[in-house]
Formats: sequence, C-alpha cells, structure tokens
Amino acid sequence: MIGTVMGMIMGAGLLVIALVLDALVGDPPRLWGRLGHPVVWIGALIDRADRWLNRERWPEPVRRVLGAVALAALVALAGGVGWGLEVAAARLTGGALLVVLVVTVFLAWRSLADHVAAVPQALDAPGDEAGRLAAGRRATAMIVGRDTRPLDRAGLCRAAIESLAENYADGVMGPALAFLVGGLPGLLIYKTVNTADSMIGHRTPRHRAFGWAAARTDDLLNLVPARLTALLIALAAGTRGLRALATAWRDAGRHLSPNAGWPEAAMAGALGLALGGPRRYGAETVDGAWFGDGRAQAETADVHRALALTGRAHLILGAAAGTLASAPFLL
Repeated sequence: MIGTVMGMIMGAGLLVIALVLDALVGDPPRLWGRLGHPVVWIGALIDRADRWLNRERWPEPVRRVLGAVALAALVALAGGVGWGLEVAAARLTGGALLVVLVVTVFLAWRSLADHVAAVPQALDAPGDEAGRLAAGRRATAMIVGRDTRPLDRAGLCRAAIESLAENYADGVMGPALAFLVGGLPGLLIYKTVNTADSMIGHRTPRHRAFGWAAARTDDLLNLVPARLTALLIALAAGTRGLRALATAWRDAGRHLSPNAGWPEAAMAGALGLALGGPRRYGAETVDGAWFGDGRAQAETADVHRALALTGRAHLILGAAAGTLASAPFLL
C-alpha cells in the first residue's frame, strides 16, 4: 500500500473512517487509563534514552551524536512496528479495521478540542474571579508548555487559541499526511519524531545538544502539514480567508519555529486577533513576536470561535480525503 497512487487512494478511504471515529470517540480515558496510550509508550522509550545517553558531564558534540543515534533507533523501531501491523492487516480478514483503529489512536482532534474547550468553560464557570482564573490556568497548563501563572484572562484565551492552531497541525494534519504517504510505518515514525521533539527538542542546557536531531527532524516533517493547516484555516474562514492567508504569509516567519507560525498567524488573521507575544517558560521569558494586527484582548467567545473554525477546517480535511478516496469512481 505504501508509496503508490492506489495506496494513497485506499488509505484516504480508511483515513475518512478514522477521522470520523476519532471525532466521535476520541481517547477513551478508561481504556488508556488501564493500557496506557501508545504515545505514552513512545514517550517512555524516549525518556529512557534521555536518561541513559544524555549525561550532562559529556561534551555537547558527543551528546548531539548520541541524540541522533537514539532518534534513529526509535524511528527504526517505529517503522518496523508499523510495517508489522500492515503485514498483519493484509493477512487478516477484516484487516482494514485494524488499520483504521491504529490511525484513529494517533489522531488527536477530539482530545484537542475537548482540552481547549475546557479553558473557556473554566473561565466562565460560576464563582469568584480568582477561582475562575485559577481553574483556567490549570486547564491551559494541560495544553501549553509555557508558565500559565502570570497569564490573565485574555492571555489564557490567546494561549488556548494558539495551542489549538499549532496542535491541529501536528496532532491531526501531520499524522493524516504521514499515513497517506507512508502508511502505518510513516504514521508511527511521524508520531515518534513529534513526541521526541515535544520531550527533548528544547533549547535548554540539558537538551539543546541531545535533542537537536529530534527538533530538526520534526521541523522537516512538519513543513508541509503546518502550511496546509494554514490553508485549511483560511478556507474555513470564509470571507476572512484572504486575510488569514495574508497574515500567515506576512507574520509566520516571525515565530521561533519554522512551522508553528503558519497556523497561528492564519488563525490570528481569521479571527481578527493578535496572537503570540512574550511568554514565560519557568524562569526564562521569551520575547515572542505578535501575529496579526487585531485586538490582543481575547475573550472566551474567541476560543469558541476558534474551535468552530477549526471544526470547519476538520470537515474540509475529511471532505478532501473523501474526494481522494472516490477518485477512481469520479474518473
């Protein structure tokens, strides 16, 4: 199935089913609470490699090489598991269901939407303002890596919207494209690299050398998904679509990441907001750029608008996959 036009067409049909299943079911907490989510399994391997091979007393060049070797080993393992699952699916009666289930597990739309929706829900809950802010900060901390303690109501809303835009690119668009192009091996390799980047791909003294390969590989794998996500947001934005594209084209390059700025800037243009800006990670304050030229005082209603916009983008993605799947019948 991998690497052929017909394989992509067949994969697109399975992807549509997985997108629907993920939207309906998401990540059942009872199931993964007992078994552990496969991403958690991947994370455990990455953590073990980090503890074994990333010794702070070793020179940075050595740690950079060891980080690259560890990533290569993890990628080989992920690709091998994906290949084995495809072989098993090809030999089993109803093996397509196995493929759909695996793809569904690695899509994160329902989980992402639920976590983002928890932020305005907390901020608008009954009670005093201090309690609402504390609950909003806890909800936001579940989806961002920055320190949420200094954030006010508008800052929490902006952080939720930014996380929604960026994580749709690497939580939905990236896995979907990886599966279409590389089948289950491509999907598992993508999720392994993406998880490694989130865990060790930081510019901290401990990880700037060991996590270098993970960060650069993740940048490469997300070049296309990030830009396609910006396009999806623009298409879903209707009359503000051109503004979303123009904002992404103008402001995306200001982001420290070569990719994250594209969906975030497109979202800013689509909603008429200013996103980004300074943020704090522990004791370090990052003077981040602003994206968009709208208002910075985001409100909970803007988070709901962003969720609705991303929901429409998700439907467009599903429709595009469905069109590809039906191509043989349309020709």
